[in-house]
Amino acid sequence: MGCTSSKHINLADNASISRKRQQSTNLPSYRSTSSSSTVANLPAYTDMKLDIDTYASPILTEPQGVNHPKAVLRQEKVHQLSNEFKADPKNLMVQNAAHSLDFTTLITNRDVLIEDNHVFNTKIPIESMVTNQKSSGRCWIFAALNVFRVEVMKKYNLEEFELSQGYLFFWDKFEKSNWFLECMIDMRDRDVNDRVVQHLFKEPISDGGQWDMLINLVERYGVVPKSAYPETFSSSNSGKLNTLVISKLRDHGVALRRMASRGHSIEQLRHEKDKALKEIYNIMAITLGEPPKKPFTWAFRNKDKKYFEFTDLTPQSYFKEHIGYPIGETISLINDPRNRYMELYTVQYLGNISGGRPIRYVNAHIEDLKTLAIEKLKSGNPVWFGADVGKYLNRDAGILDPKLFQYDLAFNIQFNMTKAERLIHGESLMTHAMVFTGVHLDVNGKPVRWRVENSWGSVGGDKGYLTMSDAWFSEFVYQVVLEKTIVPQKFLDVLNQDVHVLPAYDPMGALA
Repeated sequence: MGCTSSKHINLADNASISRKRQQSTNLPSYRSTSSSSTVANLPAYTDMKLDIDTYASPILTEPQGVNHPKAVLRQEKVHQLSNEFKADPKNLMVQNAAHSLDFTTLITNRDVLIEDNHVFNTKIPIESMVTNQKSSGRCWIFAALNVFRVEVMKKYNLEEFELSQGYLFFWDKFEKSNWFLECMIDMRDRDVNDRVVQHLFKEPISDGGQWDMLINLVERYGVVPKSAYPETFSSSNSGKLNTLVISKLRDHGVALRRMASRGHSIEQLRHEKDKALKEIYNIMAITLGEPPKKPFTWAFRNKDKKYFEFTDLTPQSYFKEHIGYPIGETISLINDPRNRYMELYTVQYLGNISGGRPIRYVNAHIEDLKTLAIEKLKSGNPVWFGADVGKYLNRDAGILDPKLFQYDLAFNIQFNMTKAERLIHGESLMTHAMVFTGVHLDVNGKPVRWRVENSWGSVGGDKGYLTMSDAWFSEFVYQVVLEKTIVPQKFLDVLNQDVHVLPAYDPMGALA
């Protein structure tokens, strides 16, 4: 799944964010009652649909602990809990209020709404109207193009401007289709129940992505203004398109595995892959429109009503001549407290363009991410970042703060997991990419709150801009992207280290 979209935000229910989760797709592992020698001699069965011989896994036994007599939830225990609940008048009062009100409204911290205001003493000089990804998961593309458009607006003195998100969306989805099919060829000999095979079949492609994927797209395909490749229904509402493409990719993935099981060569598999890509391209061209094939003209008037016209542009020349952002000279810093800092990481089978740049993360302390983001903002430039946007968000107020909801007042509960434990146990991961455009610093130069350019339109917050507390940054920001020119050499040196490969299903493989 891609990043959290504006469709997933219910304005009447600020807590209801539809968040993607990395779920284990492998079968549960229980102690086998059979010996390994017995398993080796088990007869093979044939999957008639795939014509693949599969040896039976070790015989599983039903879990015993959950069926132990002491594990049963008995009625007397339920009665006890009910009596204890009713004994506290506060529970009954909150229950009455929650009958007709969103319970998060009842527990919203008023002091936080006042403290986390939308005033900042450090802001970039150029901000534009907040864009809207609508019912799609393209936040990472929107965030990147929101960074790029600042360069264009500076250069030509523009009031408002957008680059085409749909253009990169088209090429990303097509390239990801090729990537998935190549993964299936690469893993053609693995058992279908292999955890990585199942992980990839679970979601062959999505709308989401990572910064290095963005580099791959821009370096190969360039960018275009929105006027050269406008939105379509399916680019703004990608659900049905994704369902269709994913179903076809699974269909072709199975076909490739079937062919491999019958002894077909890699060359024959790639010939079959080309047939699949023809179908995918046709689907994309019908629903999104074909990207520009001929040179295009870009014409506009700026704030001063001065007319500009540029002809014979290609997407590559447009990016080079009119944007000029040093996208290939950037670095992704992540904060993953599960793993060692100042080391290099990647995620197995994570990518979008075969033969392109691999995913590379430099793991750093959260304070390093903050310090470098502040430095870039002080220079007047925005910062692309990835975070878990569904946590402690009030969409109407446009506030992200871990103190926002006072769960202890209504439910007498607290949450005690660390950032590392949330990653390990599936409670949090990067779900959304946005852009920092400002920060409020205290008298000692320490960050208090951050100004965030989102891509859910102008509803909520400060015309769509959010305020993030510094405490929220510490707990739920996972990645920032910076130009190498402002990053200390010690971080750049990490790029030359041997890379640690995290498994394909690791939360750091989540796509914003």
